[in-house]
Amino acid sequence: MAQSSSIYDLKRPARYLGGERGSICKDWTEVEVTFALAFPDVYEIGMSHIGSAILYRVLNDTPWIAAERSYTPWPDREAQLRGDGKLLTSLESGRNLAEFDIIGFSLQYELCYSNVLMMLDLSGLAMRSSERGEEAPLIVVGGPCAFNPEPLADFFDCAIIGDGEEVIIELCAAVRTSKAAGENRATLLKRLAAIEGIYVPSHFTVTYRTDGRITEIAPKDPQQPKVRRRVLADLDSAPYPEQPIVPFLQTVHDRVAIEVARGCTRGCRFCQAGYIYRPVRERQPDTIRKLIDQLLRHSGHDEISLLSLSTGDYSAIEVLMQNLMGCYADQHVAVSLPSLRVGSLTPALMNEIKKVRKTGFTLAPEAGSERLRQVINKGILEEDLIESARTAFELGWRVIKLYFMIGLPTETEEDLAALVDLSARVKAAGRRTEGGADVNVSVSTFVPKAHTPFQWDAQISIDETLARQNTLRGALKKKKLRLKWHEAELSFLEGVFARGDRRLGDVLEEAVKRGCRFDGWRDHFRWDLWQEAFAAVGLDPTWYLRQRLPGETFPWDHIDAGVTKDFLLRERQASLLGKATPDCRNGQCSYCGLCDFETVRPRLSDSSRLQPPTVEAETEAPESKPQEPALLPKIRLTITKTGRTASLSHLEYMTLIHRAVRRADLPIKYSAGFHPAPRISFGDALPLGVSSEAELIDLELTTPCQPQEAMKRLNQELPEGVQVLKAGSWPRKGAAPANSILAATFKIPIPEDTVDGLEDRLRHFLEQDAVMTTRIKKDRASQLDLRPWVLDLQRDDSFLWMKMHSGSPLFLAAYLLEKDAELVRTLGIHKTAVELKNTAMHVD
Repeated sequence: MAQSSSIYDLKRPARYLGGERGSICKDWTEVEVTFALAFPDVYEIGMSHIGSAILYRVLNDTPWIAAERSYTPWPDREAQLRGDGKLLTSLESGRNLAEFDIIGFSLQYELCYSNVLMMLDLSGLAMRSSERGEEAPLIVVGGPCAFNPEPLADFFDCAIIGDGEEVIIELCAAVRTSKAAGENRATLLKRLAAIEGIYVPSHFTVTYRTDGRITEIAPKDPQQPKVRRRVLADLDSAPYPEQPIVPFLQTVHDRVAIEVARGCTRGCRFCQAGYIYRPVRERQPDTIRKLIDQLLRHSGHDEISLLSLSTGDYSAIEVLMQNLMGCYADQHVAVSLPSLRVGSLTPALMNEIKKVRKTGFTLAPEAGSERLRQVINKGILEEDLIESARTAFELGWRVIKLYFMIGLPTETEEDLAALVDLSARVKAAGRRTEGGADVNVSVSTFVPKAHTPFQWDAQISIDETLARQNTLRGALKKKKLRLKWHEAELSFLEGVFARGDRRLGDVLEEAVKRGCRFDGWRDHFRWDLWQEAFAAVGLDPTWYLRQRLPGETFPWDHIDAGVTKDFLLRERQASLLGKATPDCRNGQCSYCGLCDFETVRPRLSDSSRLQPPTVEAETEAPESKPQEPALLPKIRLTITKTGRTASLSHLEYMTLIHRAVRRADLPIKYSAGFHPAPRISFGDALPLGVSSEAELIDLELTTPCQPQEAMKRLNQELPEGVQVLKAGSWPRKGAAPANSILAATFKIPIPEDTVDGLEDRLRHFLEQDAVMTTRIKKDRASQLDLRPWVLDLQRDDSFLWMKMHSGSPLFLAAYLLEKDAELVRTLGIHKTAVELKNTAMHVD
């Protein structure tokens, strides 16, 4: 009989556990609409997306809506589900996605489209909307790629265009009303199309010329020729998740994230986000501070990320940074600003950023020459960039990352040479600084995007991309600079779909059927399969990279992003003249067509609403502070690891404990150095899948805290499956958990098909002086003596009991039961107790 698959067969089981702190699982009998937020990428990426977290909170704050999450399963999990004949489910309730009223996909990147179709298929749903029945969920898409959703038009029912916080509730209300009235899908779609910001692709008919260009995009309702983008007028009053979901595993952006502003009017002509998210709307600094207090309290993170398209342009950035660093520096909380412009960097701001620890430092000149930066309206002077780099090196940063694009309109060989020269000058700016200086150069291929001034321009080919990459690689190597680049084929495919039309749906479906998944991941991208798909459908992908004619109809012309086509044409003409367009946030209106100057308008923050913290605490020199805390005894905890947490790796379990300790506000001691770490000691790692009620953890404190108080506070913050059973004082210089254990006892259920004679096998094992066996680890075989591991072995009814001095309980149990180790892992090995060496522990 074939062995059934197990979650432990997967690379990272924690992706699929659910039950994280902050997640919400409502009773479906008490709600009227169910919504699956489906993110078409792996868990670690999706959990880092703040937009999804905002919508999760907005939806679940509505009593009659239940929102749950689902992410694209990694290839090993997809294969496991298909092999077992199972369907894709949500994390919260474990229901198949097909059971939900609505499935909403966030389209952040064109190369996630194959994952959207795979998730539909894995949910047991037809990919194409025309092939799904009346009982199927409503398929909704949103995000930046929804501003040209045409390549996916045959697969979704409707799209949210623009900001989602308000319109998503209106969409759910329409579904609720439609369900109550017993309406069919066509009537529901008509109801949805009447909501501003919702696009129904089946309500538009597209016709094509013989040369492939679009003849017309005809609305079925002449009263609705375009779908206008939805704009959230006031960000400061918008809802934000104060109690975030805290993942069990590390995510890509493993920190507290707060959106300080939305929109950017710098007017970089290549940047789609700058046009589809304007106007600038900033949160007030006191609102941000209050949100951060709650986010840190409920998450246990030790880093804050201030998010926006250009955080350095936030009006109150220096006051906010001074306040945050003054309040949180002594709590070992770092602040990162992932999006900074050279023109917004001041020495005072950079000095605030680096006070706790230096997060990554990236500068994005985008183009190497002054001329080309004028073309793209990137208002950065070379000398300002060099000065910013010099300041960063002087403040202690050792590595700066420079981000450029190749293939920008009008780019020449001289521009590439200027890129190399600028990178070398940045590195030279740090030569005389302490500790040395280095520069990493990162280059991506420019991809023209919809609703930008460059939407008419051509994208360079794969061959041209490779040629320019090779030119840069050789020239930078001579300057002793490293180059990182984006694969030419990935950029090519991104460009095809970024300005693609509905005919690409056939290619996409064919590619998914051939096995394309995770196309944005270098190790999983299959260019050969995509080429086969294009050939099978009979479409030439290079046709989509061509330059567009001035009067040509775009596939997205019926999507109104708010910025007029005339404005974009004027900007394109200005680019060819090298003419700058100033930022309108504080100056003259550029007449882009978006604002009505009543509801939709720039909204800037008031720095006077937040004051820098008092500096009284800084008047006392560190040397004069009491030193007694160093003499405090440790607190030793006996803690469980059961249920879903048994599927966590040791590192994931440690992270869980670290965050719980921070949430419990225990006075934990930190190590010295530039990257201080909490002084928390753990025992040896348990094998994945082994549960325990006897894990030992030591806490070192800076101020006295009674063990029972620490136990009480921690238990309020720990997730299901993790509980402090016992707490007591432990000598300050006492042995660490791993060194203080004399023996550990494990209990293993005995499988029904275990061969007879187990008791004799156990007795024989104990009688031997040595028990040699072969262990294979990382494809290498080695001889291992198991006998020194074992103190006692017993069989008690249906359980095997092992008292071990050291070694792996999983490997030992597999040997004794004569079973495969991976099968034994699924049996439920449980550590029941530990016996300590002769070291006293006082339990309060």
